[in-house]
Amino acid sequence: MDDLNAFLEPGMLVRHPQKPEWGTGQVQSNIAGKLTVNFQEAGKVVVDSRRVGLMPVIDDFTP
Repeated sequence: MDDLNAFLEPGMLVRHPQKPEWGTGQVQSNIAGKLTVNFQEAGKVVVDSRRVGLMPVIDDFTP
């Protein structure tokens, strides 16, 4: 399977599709298909990019 999160970079905000209770997470690193994310409610979690596609959080800012 391909790396589902190859485009994610440190600092980006994401959500785990199967764990909404974890809240929003900030990408800490993305190395060789292993993503370290610091989630609001779960702390630091390492995600295997071949198994889980994280959902980017895009600020919906309207002036």
